[in-house]
Amino acid sequence: MRPSLRFAAAAAALLCSTRADAQSAPTSELSKLIESKLSSVMPKVVAWRRDIHEHPELSFEETRTAKLVADHLRQLGLEVQAPIGKTGVVGILRGGKPGPVVALRADMDGLPVTELVDLPFKSKVRTQWQGQEVGVMHACGHDNHVAILMGAAEVLAGMKAQIPGTIKFLFQPAEEGLGGAQAMVDDGALKAPVPSAVFGLHVWPNTVGSIAVRQGPIMAAAGNFKIIVKGRQTHGSQPWSGVDPIVVASQVVMGLQTIASRQVNVAYLPSVLTVGQITGGNRSNIIPDSVVMVGTLRTFDDAMRADIAMRIKRTAEDIAHSAGATAIVEVDKGGLVTQNDTTLTDRMMPTLKRVAANGVQFINPVMGSEDFPVFTRQIPGIFFFLGVTPKDKDPNTVAVNHSPLFFADEGALVTGVRAMTNLATDYLAQGTKK
Repeated sequence: MRPSLRFAAAAAALLCSTRADAQSAPTSELSKLIESKLSSVMPKVVAWRRDIHEHPELSFEETRTAKLVADHLRQLGLEVQAPIGKTGVVGILRGGKPGPVVALRADMDGLPVTELVDLPFKSKVRTQWQGQEVGVMHACGHDNHVAILMGAAEVLAGMKAQIPGTIKFLFQPAEEGLGGAQAMVDDGALKAPVPSAVFGLHVWPNTVGSIAVRQGPIMAAAGNFKIIVKGRQTHGSQPWSGVDPIVVASQVVMGLQTIASRQVNVAYLPSVLTVGQITGGNRSNIIPDSVVMVGTLRTFDDAMRADIAMRIKRTAEDIAHSAGATAIVEVDKGGLVTQNDTTLTDRMMPTLKRVAANGVQFINPVMGSEDFPVFTRQIPGIFFFLGVTPKDKDPNTVAVNHSPLFFADEGALVTGVRAMTNLATDYLAQGTKK
């Protein structure tokens, strides 16, 4: 996941009301059966999480993690399809009773980040990435996602005879590169059998054991842009004899900031435009010939994205032209908005309220992005956040996802397993009643 600013906690009154609702939410026989199995499974979930955390792998390199998952699913007696989407794994659990098909998803990849958290299972992995030696870390918490879904598979496999339908477990590679979900779909992950709903979660710096969700758009579509400012190289002592692309690039950066703040209707939908990297020059006394800038654009609407892309191009080209330089602008088509199906969210809200150890929060859209919507283009789904901030820490000041100091409290794992197992069984049980 590519995060932006963390979301604010819901009002205390709302949180308290969801806790009260959770107390009155019905508990099915299937959910009671799940509870009876958690105590024996959770120590394994913690152990898996620590093992995966200590051995992170980058996108489309998750061979060790995939083998761990596939071996586990086979031991449980599930049908296993691997590799799917290069390094992905699909497990199929066919229940003992007829019913619909539901899918549960977890992403597996780590990030090129050197871990700074002092843990007994701290990652010491080093690898090559973009021509540089880097550390590798589960700085986004995907180790938790994999362990949670492995635990959910074990719980559900242990009650196979009582399950009214089929459950597909999607262990996805390369979420960080926004390519793994599409690779799995292209390889048939949503076929034979075809799910009628999919659920996914993501750990987040919010109170441990809490769940955060919303109807409709919950995460932005992300895409990248690249601007090459071409000037004319000259000696640093004689800037007038050339065209300085560094100064022009600086002006372009400032000009781009007026797009989101002054040119787009902020009352309609939020958007974020960030320049994340500037490269140019190699000596203090040489004005270079060109400067390269790359950045990210986050939106919730295709028309707004197209409009902002046009403004990026116009702004960069016009500023460059005014200084005697030129600007070459490339804006990619971007990803997809993560949308929670409104009807499905309403239908499963009692389940989320029942399983959340610290209540359900209803949040504003998050500017971070996901490739989970690749799955929900074809079937309805729900994506929600699982709080992992320790109770003695402030969620507003702790290190966020992608930080080398990101830390996930393992106390949240049981809520994650509860959520995924109960969403699956409640959905299947409701499907048989229609």
